[in-house]
Amino acid sequence: MFENVELGHRLDKETYRERSEAVRLQLLDLEYRLVQERSFATLILINGVDKAGKGETMNLLNSWLDPRHLDSHAIDRPSSEEEERPYMWRFWRRLPPRGRIGVFFDNWYADIIESRATGRSKRSAFEAALERVRRFEEMMTAEGVLLLKLWFHISAKELKRRLEKLSKDERTSWRVRESDWRYLEHYDEYVQTAAAAIRHTSTGVVPWVLVDGADDRYRAVFVGETLAGAWQRKFEAVERGERGAPPLVLVPDLEERPNAVSALTLQQPMGKRAYERRLEELQGRLDTLVRDARFAKRSLVVVFEGMDAAGKGGAIRRVTAALDVRRYQVVPIAAPTDEELAQPYLWRFWRRMPGHGRVVIFDRSWYGRVLVERVEGLCAPADWMRAYAEINDFEEQLIENGTVVVKFWLAIDPEEQLRRFREREQDPLKRYKITPEDWRNREKWPQYELAVGDMIERTSTEIAPWTLVEANNKYYARVKVLHTLCERLEASL
Repeated sequence: MFENVELGHRLDKETYRERSEAVRLQLLDLEYRLVQERSFATLILINGVDKAGKGETMNLLNSWLDPRHLDSHAIDRPSSEEEERPYMWRFWRRLPPRGRIGVFFDNWYADIIESRATGRSKRSAFEAALERVRRFEEMMTAEGVLLLKLWFHISAKELKRRLEKLSKDERTSWRVRESDWRYLEHYDEYVQTAAAAIRHTSTGVVPWVLVDGADDRYRAVFVGETLAGAWQRKFEAVERGERGAPPLVLVPDLEERPNAVSALTLQQPMGKRAYERRLEELQGRLDTLVRDARFAKRSLVVVFEGMDAAGKGGAIRRVTAALDVRRYQVVPIAAPTDEELAQPYLWRFWRRMPGHGRVVIFDRSWYGRVLVERVEGLCAPADWMRAYAEINDFEEQLIENGTVVVKFWLAIDPEEQLRRFREREQDPLKRYKITPEDWRNREKWPQYELAVGDMIERTSTEIAPWTLVEANNKYYARVKVLHTLCERLEASL
């Protein structure tokens, strides 16, 4: 989930100066409009990894905004008065009224995540608490509150570097406590628990916004532009007479926002001779695994996604060449039929799920909602935003039932795609593969790239991670696909 916010986003001083000045003016204008019109309340939740900039962001908001209209609350252990009452009571009593801004540091998520990460609560209690929180947040949104949830993230390596740097300096060593080192020791448990909480509570109307905390300047501008975008959209919704919150601006318009896909080195070395040798080996290994008696109690679902001409079809053919035709089915996904449109979105995929001992390969999949439908405007923003949580839940149910879910994103760059398009046009046997729609989609490459980054970030889970395949070299891509399938199957048997 956190791949995109561990890539080291940076802003140089000059860019930061220009953008920070612009966003501060915009924030003040919007804040004063909020105070004057009193049409809704704003609640900002600040959560995340220790030392990722949470406290600095609270201070930033107090300095960039007029603090007279802002109430900041650092939520700590409950008082004796609060312990006598239901858990959410202490948050209810601090909610901002219309025309004001509330900032909650840690808030209701802190204890829920810590209790589960440290083993003090069971999974059932953890999920029940998150469901209660989700209903609470959706209720607030329905009442007109603008709720902005920020999760600040840094890697374990960066956290260790910061703690060591602070500890070595006598002027800052007081800022490092024993609890900080304990947090670092159990970093993986905290982050995995947080990822589960985010997936469960990131909905179409109340999504989480993940913030890269590695660079102070980037973090500040990102938060400022995110808040400004959310306010602007909320005011527009109020003008239209809409009470609930509109979708937030998940990605502010920074000049560059690299993601896990854009960080790949797409041209990987592999020649035809090495490819053919590895192909035979891996196809034999895959066939043996699918015939293994233990696979009779499993099933395999393989998802292929990627830009047009990324090589999905070629990779699929190399996989199916290793399988008994009676054991697998390839499902190419196109526009939904009238029958499918009459059902909930995931219905047409549920009905394709394999029984034990069988394989289903999807050439495009349920991710169309957060890719094609999002970019082409075929569904409302609230629909594709809530689809992330629905997809994660769908895949989790498959895995709990013994299905091995393997998801591939085949990545190529625009230049390689153009070369392949032109090659197809010149080949009589491949002309059918290139259509006017393919050329039209090229014009929306940046929008698709953004959608892919969000998709990877929000649906790459511990139990169903995305495998990113560098596909400029088709030989390398096919070998990586087969190798990954074999590795995942072996681990499951």
